[in-house]
Amino acid sequence: MQQPFAHHRSRGPGRLAPLLLAVVVMLGLSGFTAFAAPGGGKVSSGPAVVVPASAMDAVAAMQPSWNLGNTLDAIPGETSWGNPPASRELLAAIHTQGYRSVRIPVTWTDHQSATAPYTVDATYMARVKQVVDWALAEGLYVVLNVHHDSWQWISKMSTDHDRVLARYNSSWTQIAATFRDEPRTLLYESVNEPQFDDITDAQKTEFLNELNLSFHRIVRASGGGNADRLLVLPTQFCTPSQPLMDDLYATIRGLNDGNLVATVHYYSYYPFSVNVAGGTHYDDAARKDLDDAFARMHDTFVAKGIPVYLGEYGLLSWPDHNHPSRIERGEALKYIEHLGYKARVAGVTTALWDPFAYLDRATLQWRDPALFDWIKSSWTTRSGTASFDKVYVRKSSPVTAQTLTLNRNGTSFQGLWQGGTKLAHGRDYTLSGDQLTLTTGALTRLAGDRTYGVRATLQARFSSGLPWQIDVVSQDPPVLSNTTGKTAGFTVPTQFRGDQLATVHATYVDGTNAGQTSWTPYQEFNKAFSPDYPGGGIILTPEFLNALRDGEQATLTFHFYSGATFTYRVTRSGTSVTGTTP
Repeated sequence: MQQPFAHHRSRGPGRLAPLLLAVVVMLGLSGFTAFAAPGGGKVSSGPAVVVPASAMDAVAAMQPSWNLGNTLDAIPGETSWGNPPASRELLAAIHTQGYRSVRIPVTWTDHQSATAPYTVDATYMARVKQVVDWALAEGLYVVLNVHHDSWQWISKMSTDHDRVLARYNSSWTQIAATFRDEPRTLLYESVNEPQFDDITDAQKTEFLNELNLSFHRIVRASGGGNADRLLVLPTQFCTPSQPLMDDLYATIRGLNDGNLVATVHYYSYYPFSVNVAGGTHYDDAARKDLDDAFARMHDTFVAKGIPVYLGEYGLLSWPDHNHPSRIERGEALKYIEHLGYKARVAGVTTALWDPFAYLDRATLQWRDPALFDWIKSSWTTRSGTASFDKVYVRKSSPVTAQTLTLNRNGTSFQGLWQGGTKLAHGRDYTLSGDQLTLTTGALTRLAGDRTYGVRATLQARFSSGLPWQIDVVSQDPPVLSNTTGKTAGFTVPTQFRGDQLATVHATYVDGTNAGQTSWTPYQEFNKAFSPDYPGGGIILTPEFLNALRDGEQATLTFHFYSGATFTYRVTRSGTSVTGTTP
């Protein structure tokens, strides 16, 4: 991961994408042994893994993969970003859950001399080796790298070329020596998301090529298991744009080494990944971004015999268990389902970036088991979805039939269920092509007393994959009220009335964009605004308010997932803020 934020990174607009995955995990017949793990429990050794001879087959055997994020890559130390120390129990749990490989990001900066000969602290090197060895003993492939060093000091190569290169070479000389005799299930990744400050694109290409060539030379020259170890080489920033992948392809072809792997990252179409610029749904633009990115990975590398390891994937700002959810859940599930399918078609091995958002490191349980079910299902099969995961029934209006569009994704629709009860076709719903309509009678029954909120949950079941959950929500258009406050703390009183906030559109009277995200009128969720459902308000952040022109009224249009909108006026005068309804 690129930046040391709580559990995801933040990037500027731009992002990535499709195509047959051969899972070929060839296991030996060696027995199991038990040992006392640091937590006191007994953990079994996994069977020895026989690595396929070809790089393509070996990387296919690594599917699926998981990142031990925000741990050994944390700054300055392993527990600095809130995770407990990595344990063998953790790695055993990952393997038990179906993962076949783990990427172990490591930041070396604070454990290494900043001057020649750039010696890595022996205790830290031993700790890294301990974690790697645990993972290998659990039958996992391991990808070991140089991580946040990329932006801490490697990025300074343009102004301090010789020292940066010397430190980089020293780092890999020491890593290669330490892990020289490890089995071929250990892979090295030259550097995470390489970046270079204040130089031209051509110079960036030159510098990354220099680092990758130096890494390759050092590792291969160290002998032992490093002579034919799989080595993972990235594009700049690990971005899968065509020019950057073309540069990496040229590097790999020039090395004439059959044990090389290309790596990129994918965090979806940027507006959707963080909910900015109106990216509230996994729409055609987001799907095309993914389709195109995986097609490029396949066509540039896989089709030419070079395996691709998607070293990180996810969404930049979801799931987030500490703030209101930026991404609507069903829309995120559609992304996960689509990515798993396109990765299989492309023959790309995928590594989930997990800083702590998915697996609870203390309990070793998934924080959201239903979400993990979708992730796991995406490894092997398609699931049907729909245009949304909610239907809204207005409390203050007569109930009317509501229609969703099914996304069958190659499956066939099997019917609707409420718990163990199958709804009746014709009476409760109708189906015309892909148009699924819940009848007035069914919605009247399901909405019950029509108290605001979720009144019932249905499942659309398909011939394969997971069922699609549909919430029946009783709702009325939200109501916002006048208020005053300060830039340091300003909340618009809001009666949500069963609805959920999707986005905010902000402009001035002259039509120009208002707020800190100046390139779009649709501001970023949790950066410019954030709903407080329990408190009955919408928070406008100090960053958003301080970016408003002093004394000039801004018009805010609040968009809700039901389709309701509410127009509101905000004026900042110094540190004072006034909010009014039209």
